[in-house]
Amino acid sequence: MAASSKVIDLRQLLAKRFPATLVPAADRLATGVPAIDQVLRGGLPKNAITELTSPNRSAGSALLIYALLQNAFRAGYFLALVDGRDSFDPQPMGNAQLRNLLWVRCGKAFEAVQAADLLLRDGNFPLIVLDLVLNPPEELRKIPQTNWYRLQRLVEAAPAAFLVLTRHSIISSAQLKLTLDNAWSLADLEEEEEVAARLKIQVNRVQGGRQIVAGAG
Repeated sequence: MAASSKVIDLRQLLAKRFPATLVPAADRLATGVPAIDQVLRGGLPKNAITELTSPNRSAGSALLIYALLQNAFRAGYFLALVDGRDSFDPQPMGNAQLRNLLWVRCGKAFEAVQAADLLLRDGNFPLIVLDLVLNPPEELRKIPQTNWYRLQRLVEAAPAAFLVLTRHSIISSAQLKLTLDNAWSLADLEEEEEVAARLKIQVNRVQGGRQIVAGAG
């Protein structure tokens, strides 16, 4: 199937399944994750790209996605997850919570960026998560910075928070940069709810050309 046909099919699916999603008010989106909401004074900023890096392999990015989806279910809005490596495991989530998820399964980073572009244009999702944590570095290096600037222009006009998950920072235009500062064992991760509450996040906030570093968790 040609790329243009895939875009048309996805646009038709969005129009049919998500015709009028309620978008929470205010300029920040509460995530339900204390490590984010407290240090960012209310949640993820809307109209901006937030890049969250996970330099450690057991930093908790999957747990963060689960927590975001649980909060979307509680708050009654839809979350769009663009899965850059088709790695999301829905098994830990209940069927009711999965009804609040649009899961776009991609095999390559460039496909995932294209899907995020379309979702930002759609304007019906309060939170769009682009997960590139498991995509190979050589794929990510091929994404031109102009693509990220285009996504930034799109999100500036969209009533949404846009969270990009990466292994290492790659987005020069991101207004807010976070780092998951965790390194857990398998035994830790089995205590899912307790571990999610103990997420540690470092904030590298870019303001007026200066970088401000803060910690939480």
